[in-house]
Amino acid sequence: MPLLMAKRALMAAGAGDCVRVYASDPGSWRDFHAYAKLAKEQLKAERVGEQEFVYEFTKKHPC
Repeated sequence: MPLLMAKRALMAAGAGDCVRVYASDPGSWRDFHAYAKLAKEQLKAERVGEQEFVYEFTKKHPC
């Protein structure tokens, strides 16, 4: 669900805007990185706990 919400937020964002997502699913690490590569969006990811992750997309392309 966090990835879907991030995708929707990125669609509404303008070039250069930042979308930050907090997730607790360990599988989200793989999913967010795969999506960033596929969508060609810049992703900064950080693991802040055993099952706590922060993902920050910076939108590169306008909608």
